[in-house]
Amino acid sequence: MRWDHLAENPAAAGDTALFGADAVTTRTFDTPEFRGITFHEVRARSILNRVPGASRMPFEWTVNPYRGCTHACVYCFARKTHSYLDLDTGLGFDSQIVVKINAPELLRRQLASRTWEGAHIAMGTNVDCYQRAEGRYRLMPGILTALRDHANPFSILTKGTLILRDLELLRQAAEVTEVGISVSVGFTDQELWRTVEPGTPSPERRLDVVRTLTDHGIGCSVLMAPVIPFLGDRPEQLRATVRAIAAAGASSVTPLVLHLRPGAREWYMQWLGRHHPGLVGRYERMYAGGAYAPTWYQRRITRQVHELAAEYGIGPARRGASRRIPADEKSAHPGAQATQLTLL
Repeated sequence: MRWDHLAENPAAAGDTALFGADAVTTRTFDTPEFRGITFHEVRARSILNRVPGASRMPFEWTVNPYRGCTHACVYCFARKTHSYLDLDTGLGFDSQIVVKINAPELLRRQLASRTWEGAHIAMGTNVDCYQRAEGRYRLMPGILTALRDHANPFSILTKGTLILRDLELLRQAAEVTEVGISVSVGFTDQELWRTVEPGTPSPERRLDVVRTLTDHGIGCSVLMAPVIPFLGDRPEQLRATVRAIAAAGASSVTPLVLHLRPGAREWYMQWLGRHHPGLVGRYERMYAGGAYAPTWYQRRITRQVHELAAEYGIGPARRGASRRIPADEKSAHPGAQATQLTLL
């Protein structure tokens, strides 16, 4: 296993290793939720990762306390990063989890550095910082405390309900700095969820997170990702998802069509061949130009979702403004207790 000279972005690593072989402890836990999973506990040398300038991401710095993810999403773009460790990008990505056990103390030290200028830090952009392992290792409370104490702006993207454990820390941080929370819900189709995101909480539970955060005065947006071509993109599926997002009280919804980078592409196409062999040819044609779906398709999905969002009242609004779920659809969503939902 290649631990030495490892970086989040190998091309920019030079001779700097994030951790060395003498800092690795491997553990397994004989409990139902962790059966079949191996944890590699490491002491990282750096926790603040600069995003490459060529990246499409709208932020410059990230913190990733874990590598690999038990969510086991078949489409996860981060699978390729496991190959940097000589680990398998398929089942290995789902079951060989790297845990940076010193992440909180390291972040606190780096935030206190004279060279750190307090830039925005994004979390959950590689693998989920609230995946199942966080329940045991509890790295995020220390990370959030350091960010709060330094009034450093940050954002979190997650599919995990465990974020509610840290609700009070999030509230405290939001009093002193800019905090952005997004929950990923690409669809509400139960069958699709069970097959492509087998290790995640259900979409309904994730929308409960949105509802709870909103009820506690912490604005929460939804990244509607991924919209999966030919499996989750029918008009009625898009409508059901946006309607549920609106009923949960999300401040905004942003659609993102499935993209298939190397590592993820191979694993996803194997899955597609087993579960939906008739779609393999269509996917090969749609993604013949690279990792992203054609621009026309992305624009079509974005337009449809934005039109639905406008219909359900999601989008830019004044604080305290309200939106309404049409009365004839209220009964179709069990979580909607009233026709009027207030934006906090």
